[in-house]
Amino acid sequence: MSRVTTAPEEDRLNAQIAFAVEIDKLKRVIRRNSLMDGSRRENDAEHSWFVGLLAMVLGEHAPPGTDIQRVVAMLLVHDLVEIDAGDTFIYDAAAVAAQPELERAAADRIFAMLPGAQGAELRALWEEFEERATPEARFAKALDRFAPILANHHTEGGTWPLFKVTATQVREKVRIIEEGSPSLGAYALELVALSVTRGHLAE
Repeated sequence: MSRVTTAPEEDRLNAQIAFAVEIDKLKRVIRRNSLMDGSRRENDAEHSWFVGLLAMVLGEHAPPGTDIQRVVAMLLVHDLVEIDAGDTFIYDAAAVAAQPELERAAADRIFAMLPGAQGAELRALWEEFEERATPEARFAKALDRFAPILANHHTEGGTWPLFKVTATQVREKVRIIEEGSPSLGAYALELVALSVTRGHLAE
């Protein structure tokens, strides 16, 4: 009896579908900050969509010559590793210290699900985001940091009071925003100042 073999094209499609099913799990990863109406906490998939769209809307605040399409692609994949590693609260020093090892192991598994070259391409986008060595990566990281500040400001401090986050701590995180976009960094500092004035963020 002849053995039935799977065509390479079918193998490729099966791998891509398996990856699609896997990344749906990003919708289950809950972040610390709330939606801007305060109704519930945001999940990672919503965050990735939001910052990707912010890249398109706020692209004029990126350094001249920045490839915004690459920024959007980077933002769509930047949190996929959190399917395994979970969301890291940036004000938790111990969690931040453990984050690189956990996320790299997750990247090894998740991107390897795709056919070789395709998986390597998405992995390269994730690596570029993490290394912040290009204007695109710095702008993507700036938006990633800008979004929770915007959300907390519009929810009367959101998770800042809950986790006893201070204005000094938030300003330290704004430095990454400034690296990717001075104008968005300046705006973020204004939001911090307003939040302090309104009593939503402790100085």
